[in-house]
Amino acid sequence: MKLQVKIENQTFEVEIGDLNSRPILALVDGESFEIWPEAAVQAAPAAAAATPKPVPTQAPAPVRAPAPTPVGPINSSKAVTSPLPGTVIAIMVHLGDQVKYGQDLITLEAMKMQNAIRATRDGKISNIYVNVGDQVRHGQVLVEYAD
Repeated sequence: MKLQVKIENQTFEVEIGDLNSRPILALVDGESFEIWPEAAVQAAPAAAAATPKPVPTQAPAPVRAPAPTPVGPINSSKAVTSPLPGTVIAIMVHLGDQVKYGQDLITLEAMKMQNAIRATRDGKISNIYVNVGDQVRHGQVLVEYAD
């Protein structure tokens, strides 16, 4: 669903992805945002939550590029693997980012719990092998350090 939103004297191009997926992906002037409506509803006052809202039509799901798959053997000292099976709900790093030990890299959802996957050491991110929405297995490589 594509919209033009005008706030004061500024107009924004907004493209909203599948409203039934979580998170809902939205592009605002080319910048990507993840939206978790349930969190907003819980924070809203009860009077606002009781107000009926129109049901929007479903927009086509955004097309995303597949994450690269590891080629050849992975050096375990360079890889961050999934400690449990789950769904990737957020990726907090980008290729080339310098990260510190303990920094959040990815959030996985498993059994309705959000699990932070943190950096196992300081380093630079050379590969990200998952996308938001991907199902991952236990032990699957999520990201790889350059050094």
